[in-house]
Amino acid sequence: MIKTYVLDTNVLLHDPESMFAFEDNEVVIPLLVIEELDDHKRRPDEVGRNARVVARRLDELRGKGPLSEGLALDNGGTIRIELNQHDLTNLPPGVDRDKPDNLILAVAMNLHKRSGRKAILVTKDLNLRIKGDVIGLTTQDYFTDKVDYTELYGGVGELPLSSAQMETFYKDKALKLDQENGARENQFFVLKAQDNPSQSALAKFRKGELQQLIFSQAAPSGIRARNKEQSFALELLLDDTISIVTLTGQAGTGKTLLAVAAGLEKVLEEAAFSRLLITRPVMPMGEDLGFLPGSKEEKLRPWMQPIHDNLEFIFHQAEDPRGIQTELKEQGLLEMEALTYIRGRSIPGQYIICDEAQNLTPHMVKTLITRVGEGSKIVFTGDPEQIDHPYLDSSSNGLSYLVEKLKGQEIAGHVTLVKGERSEVAELGARLL
Repeated sequence: MIKTYVLDTNVLLHDPESMFAFEDNEVVIPLLVIEELDDHKRRPDEVGRNARVVARRLDELRGKGPLSEGLALDNGGTIRIELNQHDLTNLPPGVDRDKPDNLILAVAMNLHKRSGRKAILVTKDLNLRIKGDVIGLTTQDYFTDKVDYTELYGGVGELPLSSAQMETFYKDKALKLDQENGARENQFFVLKAQDNPSQSALAKFRKGELQQLIFSQAAPSGIRARNKEQSFALELLLDDTISIVTLTGQAGTGKTLLAVAAGLEKVLEEAAFSRLLITRPVMPMGEDLGFLPGSKEEKLRPWMQPIHDNLEFIFHQAEDPRGIQTELKEQGLLEMEALTYIRGRSIPGQYIICDEAQNLTPHMVKTLITRVGEGSKIVFTGDPEQIDHPYLDSSSNGLSYLVEKLKGQEIAGHVTLVKGERSEVAELGARLL
């Protein structure tokens, strides 16, 4: 049965290709949505870019016929711009008739009652979904790029072995393993002897066998692992054959510190990469401070302060930790850039860290990965349970999406860090508050 999907503005700003994601059904975009998209098109960020992409897609479709009458799509569905914005009789008393969200709600309700088809309002706005449900309208989130966060791949498992197998692993530093047990490429395991629980080891599954860790005792930039998950993380961060690394975990588990320490080691000591490039989305926690004065570097300083804090911790024994950062930047060995300015670049031969990646949409993550040039390595860090983006959650953010899509890939690896190591206070706060 053909359904009618009414798209809210935030869905198109989240994924400009969403209008083509509803198979052979009818997609309806209220005219008010076009007005709201027009308000965003001049923004220099990802939202502005998505608004412009939607406009281009609709303009291409307009060449095939009038959008107000409906046009056939290649997937078998149809799309049209709905002009009916005035009939508000289906809205209950007390609802603000001038609020754009309520006008879009009215369009969806009118279509539901008049078209003879089931009309579904698709929106990232939780409150709008609640209001739709209250007035008897079917509403849903945009699910195409969602994953089940409760079942998110953690990258670490436990594997019972016989004492004979453990002895073979100790002796050969490797053990052939039947892939039918569900092990994924670059997955880590805590090995335990079934008949001797005190006999254990850490291993990585690669190319059909369990292998001993190579970098478990490494101390990049003087930073050592404090728990097994951090050891696993360093194994990925320091392995040049792994091109994409994702690290998740609560605040204080060491995600960013380990990534920055490994990046500095690879750039400064090993010269395996030409530069350490660190980026993060400009997303405020709490009320936005607005436009800041000064140069681009000065404007970025508040957003990059957590990175500066980690660098100062790494260089804390030096006479002038901040001076070292300035020197590295002047030499072109260290660069910090807002994610907004990454678009359009090609980044070869660099060690790239994207911090706070949970505030990215799946489309933004894809955009960043496609900037990675030959010989580069990219690391995504973040906590999917601490999201500042108004239309993302633990299941729909780009970091969770990336972890789930890349699990088991030969050049990708993931670890979820679980133990806080920043301080006893930070660990207590992350665990109890």
